Amino acid sequence: MNRARLLTFNAALPVLDYRVPDGMSVVPGSVVVAPLGPREILGVVWEEDRLPAQSVPDAKLRPLRDIVPVPPLRPELRRLVEWTADYYCAPMSAVARMVLSSGGALRGPSTATEYRLSGGMPERMTPQREQAMERLDGEQATIRELAELADVSEGVLRGLVNQGVLEPVVVDIDRPYPRAHPDHAEPILSPEQQEVANELVAAVEAEEFSPILLDGVTGSGKTETYFEPVAAALRMGKQVLVLLPEIALTEAFLRRFEDRFGAAPVVWHSSQKSSERRRAWRAISTGEAQVVVGARSALFLPYANLGLIVVDEAHEVSFKQGDGVRYNARDVAVMRGHFEQMPVILASATPALESLQMAESGVYRKLELPSRFGGAELPTIRLIDLTEEKPERGRWLAPSLARELFARLERGEQSLLFLNRRGYAPLTLCRNCGFRFQCSNCSAWLVEHRFTRKLACHHCGHEEQPPETCPECGEPDCLVACGPGVERIADEVAEILPEARVAVATSDTLNTPDKAAEFVAMAEAKAIDVIVGTQLVTKGFHFPELTLVGVVDADLGLEGGDLRAAERTYQQVAQVAGRAGRGSKPGEVLIQTRHPEAPVIAALEAGDRDAFYEAETEARRHAGAPPFGRWAAIIVSSEDEAEAREAANRIGDTRPRIEDIAIIGPAPAPLAMLRGRYRYRLLINARRSARVQDAIRDWLAPLDFPRGVRVSIDIDPYSFV
Repeated sequence: MNRARLLTFNAALPVLDYRVPDGMSVVPGSVVVAPLGPREILGVVWEEDRLPAQSVPDAKLRPLRDIVPVPPLRPELRRLVEWTADYYCAPMSAVARMVLSSGGALRGPSTATEYRLSGGMPERMTPQREQAMERLDGEQATIRELAELADVSEGVLRGLVNQGVLEPVVVDIDRPYPRAHPDHAEPILSPEQQEVANELVAAVEAEEFSPILLDGVTGSGKTETYFEPVAAALRMGKQVLVLLPEIALTEAFLRRFEDRFGAAPVVWHSSQKSSERRRAWRAISTGEAQVVVGARSALFLPYANLGLIVVDEAHEVSFKQGDGVRYNARDVAVMRGHFEQMPVILASATPALESLQMAESGVYRKLELPSRFGGAELPTIRLIDLTEEKPERGRWLAPSLARELFARLERGEQSLLFLNRRGYAPLTLCRNCGFRFQCSNCSAWLVEHRFTRKLACHHCGHEEQPPETCPECGEPDCLVACGPGVERIADEVAEILPEARVAVATSDTLNTPDKAAEFVAMAEAKAIDVIVGTQLVTKGFHFPELTLVGVVDADLGLEGGDLRAAERTYQQVAQVAGRAGRGSKPGEVLIQTRHPEAPVIAALEAGDRDAFYEAETEARRHAGAPPFGRWAAIIVSSEDEAEAREAANRIGDTRPRIEDIAIIGPAPAPLAMLRGRYRYRLLINARRSARVQDAIRDWLAPLDFPRGVRVSIDIDPYSFV
């Protein structure tokens, strides 16, 4: 080809055509360097008939500069980029950026210089140097990455390098990964597991598109079961992708994987060092990486020979991207399986209602593991009606739950208390004048975190020190914590059971894989008596000595009018209940609630998942909600409140009149200010057959907005704030 059409990574740029110089060979999918004015940009060569653009005469075309030395993006991946951009109303350039998400993998040397402590001491110790040396013990990374870890400037570290306190280490970035062996430690499966595993293996060997819902109760051995099709894919020389919803789950999974296959898989997530991401990206693109375990972004990597995708805990909300390209990794995984003709396994003990409906209609194949592995029984579930059995004043645990905690401690067993609220208290106010501490960037209350002695916003990350006096009335020592967070529950446990060893498990305390691994090791070694955690502990963890689960506030998830509130509450409580009694000892779950008559609470008590899903399905059908209807949202934001309101009203005034589509709003979003931007929202409810994306594109295309206005589209939203 003597001319090339480029998809660039800047949404503001049009599609660009270039001349291919003599002697340069490019094909669709080639990653190239091209001139743009005085600078150079990266782009991907695309098929002209699939990327329309204004035709430019050959004589006006500038020549390409170079081809990046990476394999061309395969046609199936290019089709996935097109589909994702079309379905989620996102620029193709933004989706393509996720494919080429490691800039270091595209250019640069195959070795890098990292630094580590040498054991020497500086000539003069300063507080910052002391902090750096304390925090960098056992770490090795680039100067920039070490500066972030130590929370000091790069200049401080360069001074330590000059004095020999930090020593350079040359690392081979592209060194090969250890090989996984499919026959390393084959497990003994139960007859139920073996039957399901055989069907999954057959699906891999067929090399055809097959979406499969693996529906197994907690403790049924879903992971061991789907490891068998992973082994089958490895025997065929295929690559495998396993998506996990939380980084904190990675370390426990890696250990189980290594026990089964004799080597750890390749890991991909946002907390990795740049050199690790480069190494992983290149190994994935060449096919050298056999199994990749990662967060949702791993879905768009350029696999050379992908043969199986597993989405573990497929119901999890965290698979939905909240900004940028607002995709749902569970659904995009199914589409990647479709384009690449391979099976996709969606594993869950509490599948999303949409997935169950797809199985009911025959689009997905459903395979079930209805009982726990090894004869373990599902825990008994009992409600504690807080309107009848009230906790003592200033406390949040009912007396009967406190007694059960004490009984477990006496028997040497472990307990878990679940409250999906980080920090010490969700609201801090002045007892003198009633002043409430609000985030300066968001219309959200600041949450007190006593472990870090900070007031924090859980939406934008803003933090500040609690003041000595009230900013409003000046009264000293007047701050009052309202409501419980996990830290407050942990304090209460320490008061009730002063001899108990208590661990708080949240995204604040387990914010790296290493910290998560340390927590798991301590729990398995029985160095923890009571775990107090958020939704992070509802899945993936297996502690045989954990026999009691207490749900502190089962009603919390039902607040706020969320479309999926009842489903999420059921999933979270059922998942956390599944942590109890996974070993030889029976488990018990105590659920504190003020609404025992609520359908979701009654279904949890009865252990009747099917009845709950049936009732929820009918409610959704009646409301025209997913999976029977479609939702979409348009979010308008600006740093200027009047500008945001005016732009939202313009969109509302030009709304289309389409029979199958209802448009609600505009109105201020429930979280009306986020990260310093005022927000308005329009909601769209449509019949399943309506072409919502086309309607939105046609609606917004003619409209122009000031530069400070952002208009975001969220197809199939999960968050309504």
